[in-house]
Amino acid sequence: MSDSKFKELSAGINATPLTRAIGRVSGVSQGTVIVRGLSDKASVGDQVQVQSREGRLISGDVLNLSVGSMTVLLDGTTEGVVMGDRVALLGKNSIFPHNNWIGRVIDPSGMPMDGRKLSKGAHEKALKAPPPNPTQRRAMGTRLETGLAVFNTLLPIVRGQRLGLFSGSGVGKSTLLSKLAKNVQADVVVVALIGERGREVREFVDTVLGPEGMKRAVVIAATSDQSPLVRRRCAFTAMAVAEFFRDQGLHVLLLADSITRFAEAHREVALSSGEQANLRGFPPSTSSMIMGLCERAGPGAGTSGDITAILTVLVAGSDMEEPIADILRGVLDGHIVLDRTIAERGRFPAIDLLRSVSRSLPLAASYEENELIKRSRQLLGAYDRAEMMIQAGLYSTGSDPLVDASIRTWPGLDAFLAQDEPNNVSSSFERLAAILAMDTEEAG
Repeated sequence: MSDSKFKELSAGINATPLTRAIGRVSGVSQGTVIVRGLSDKASVGDQVQVQSREGRLISGDVLNLSVGSMTVLLDGTTEGVVMGDRVALLGKNSIFPHNNWIGRVIDPSGMPMDGRKLSKGAHEKALKAPPPNPTQRRAMGTRLETGLAVFNTLLPIVRGQRLGLFSGSGVGKSTLLSKLAKNVQADVVVVALIGERGREVREFVDTVLGPEGMKRAVVIAATSDQSPLVRRRCAFTAMAVAEFFRDQGLHVLLLADSITRFAEAHREVALSSGEQANLRGFPPSTSSMIMGLCERAGPGAGTSGDITAILTVLVAGSDMEEPIADILRGVLDGHIVLDRTIAERGRFPAIDLLRSVSRSLPLAASYEENELIKRSRQLLGAYDRAEMMIQAGLYSTGSDPLVDASIRTWPGLDAFLAQDEPNNVSSSFERLAAILAMDTEEAG
């Protein structure tokens, strides 16, 4: 037996408790049960397992503790659970990641979803962990190749950056995520599919990522029919897996789709625990829960690697002021806005550049590159302000030199925002410079 296999086997044996504390169900309601006999041994957030008399094993998390009893929210339904059923205390929520998880699809409990055996690692990782010490973290790193011209130039992504992708439904978010998953420079890609439709998990793995994308990816999936505990745990498991690879000194790209569904799952859990909703339907703990998750991503400390995170946010009606979008804009290092109007006229990715920001600038670009970015934004902004007049035929050439220049360059700039980049960042900037140079040539 190899040394690594022996360590895995030893870790599995050591992680298996010889005894478990047992309690009994003393009350059943919709989704939650009251358990007696464990409140002096358990803590909030611990995992338990209910064994119904029908033989079902149902996992759950401890929500509340009181003298003599505790409230447990189950992963499944309470159907078939009766008074007196046995409840085993499993302990803290954790997983045992392994390098062999790359190329696999797993559930939020660290179990395989693809029907094949899954190796367990030698070291336990808690699902909820503190972020690196803020006084020891590195600054954001170098600019990454992304395979897309707009991200190579106007909206750069750098190592250790945390970006929000804000989009309504059906605006091309999944397609853009797939391109980033396959093209962004990284050693490992961790994908969290939170509350996804069941049919779309297989589609994302087989079609969107494909065999090439899966060669460096770990997919953690929780479908929309599963309990809020499982859907919320999906994000924590993905982050724990990303931290496992980061601690090996690797650069990890974390894609989470979506943080909105993570927040909605947390809302259901929080309301079940008795917390009141007062943030436009969300409980006060939503903000700290999202910020705590996001802070775990980003640059590492010491010899560890970095986690570059791209987190999607579903915004109904493009409302960037709704609670989840507002929270994330304040904690992330930039936001990319996808616009339905742009998608409807056939330009993908439907990025609204004027509403999008990468906080890696200006440090991520040279002086010359920043000047190109500044000029591009000026021209796109001028065209946006005058577009209604231009389309209505009310604008007279010569009224405003900046608007005249924007009319000449807009077709090229708009097409540039949708272009793939088969080469590198320098090539993207050369193409952008060529588009802007056409304005000078035509004006001359």
